[in-house]
Amino acid sequence: MRAVTYKAYTPNDADLVYGEVPDPRVGPGQVLIEVRAAGVNPVDWKVMAGYLDGMMEAVFPVIPGWDVAGVVTRVGPDTPEFAIGDEVISYARKDVVEGGTFAEYVAVAARDVARKPADLDWPQAAGLPLTGLTALHSLDKLEVGPDDVLLVHGAAGGVGSLAVQIAVARGARVIGTASEHNHEFVLGLGGEPVTYGEGLAERIKALIPSGVTAVADYVGGQLETTLAVLAPGGRHASIADPTVEQHGGHWLWVRPDGPKLAELAALVDQGALTVEVAATFSLEKAGEAFTASRGGHTRGKLIVVP
Repeated sequence: MRAVTYKAYTPNDADLVYGEVPDPRVGPGQVLIEVRAAGVNPVDWKVMAGYLDGMMEAVFPVIPGWDVAGVVTRVGPDTPEFAIGDEVISYARKDVVEGGTFAEYVAVAARDVARKPADLDWPQAAGLPLTGLTALHSLDKLEVGPDDVLLVHGAAGGVGSLAVQIAVARGARVIGTASEHNHEFVLGLGGEPVTYGEGLAERIKALIPSGVTAVADYVGGQLETTLAVLAPGGRHASIADPTVEQHGGHWLWVRPDGPKLAELAALVDQGALTVEVAATFSLEKAGEAFTASRGGHTRGKLIVVP
């Protein structure tokens, strides 16, 4: 099959190689997915640069990518959950960094797979798993509900835009930080946009003088503002800043989880959730997708389409 690989840790996007690699093996409890689209996440190029080497073992050459939307083309032994032809999505992170989703095919554990929402096209569906599960996990951890005023740092980004929608569906009031050119986008998601940068805490206090009851940080470096606007007894979490744990917050990672992914798909089917796609790239242009992701100001998701 055709895939993108790198042969050693590297910070250089040009070191991604497009070419032939062996087809994946399909073991018990696994499905083989023909990749129709693969989501690009900042963690993909961070893994490639070796930033997670202390956490995860890598077997080179590595095929990057943890998000996938595609069609089941083969099922392994003892895999009754899916059949050939099923349209599915998955957050396909594995215990070892090796066989990712930037390829024509990927083998994934059935427990990490859910059926694709009918209302999303392939690129949108590929943008849902990691960002959606991260947003859902953080809101679950914060126990966000209809009595909350939630502040979302990075409301126009991949995770933030989904978190805004999920929180709104739960009945919460949502304030989201974004650049001015993304304010209309955040409004369309159901949030109240506020411009990030100097004076942010004052702008938030002007909207909610009593303070917000919960804060979800998806960009990092926001702890000072978070603590300044958090109401007494408020909760906060970050996916980008582990120091929040020193101040009563939660530092979060998200696991692959098929049933939780099915919850997200149900929200899509109910019309409460959609995925914004910023740009798509062919498989051989995956390096350009990584470069775009490094810029850190993308609205929505970047997608690789084989």
